[in-house]
Formats: sequence, structure tokens, C-alpha cells
Amino acid sequence: MSEPDNDGLFDAGAAANFTGLAVATLAKLRCVGGGPAYLKLGRKVLYRRGDLVGWLNARRVANTSEAAALSLPRRLTDALGG
Repeated sequence: MSEPDNDGLFDAGAAANFTGLAVATLAKLRCVGGGPAYLKLGRKVLYRRGDLVGWLNARRVANTSEAAALSLPRRLTDALGG
């Protein structure tokens, strides 16, 4: 049996390497939202390659003004509004 959509599946470490983010940043984004879609299989978190590519493409900007609107929260408390 093949993988869903013949799409590569990455664990959190591989997804972090692929996106250039820290594993902790991906974990934070899973909590507060705004990160790439992921699969939760028991305790295991997996990311589809296509979802990572789509998320990265959606964050593509042409100038710094656009980049400011897409910036990630510096701290988890900033993302939660506290």
C-alpha cells in the first residue's frame, strides 16, 4: 500500500529541517495555529511534504511590509495575547 497521495511524510525534525524552522517553533505553531497542516497519529506528529510546500509558498512575500504581516510570534505568550 502506498502513502496517502504519494506524498512524503516528515516527522517534526525533518519538517523543521525542510522549512528552516526550529522543532520548538513548529510545536508552538501547532498550539497557537498559523503553522502548516499536520497529522496527529497517537503521540506522533507528521507533516506531508505538500502541506509544507503549500505553507511556505503562502508565506512568500515581495517586500518587508508584506513580511511584517506574516511574521511569527516571538513568544508563545505573544501569540496568546498575554
